[in-house]
Amino acid sequence: MTKITFISPNDEKNTITVKTGSTLMEAAVDNDIPGIDADCGGGCACATCHVILPDDFMSALPAMDEDEQYLLDFLDNRQKNSRLSCQIDITDKLDGMIVVVPEI
Repeated sequence: MTKITFISPNDEKNTITVKTGSTLMEAAVDNDIPGIDADCGGGCACATCHVILPDDFMSALPAMDEDEQYLLDFLDNRQKNSRLSCQIDITDKLDGMIVVVPEI
């Protein structure tokens, strides 16, 4: 099991324990994390699951594909470590990660 903490736009912290194999978006939705709407259901067709990840976990993630890059390009609040949580598979390497959910 992997422990992940989400920090909402209003600085509320939610720490959850997640099974390996689900996505970060699925974990957020299953645990009612504020700010993760996931309107497309994980199809990488919107950006309502936008998160900002810490530098020290970026190397544990797969490279961003063109679809994710394209969607993030439309966000006004995009940062260098912005990702779509639907594209992040939960692995043991993400244990202890703190994820920031930006304001929409």
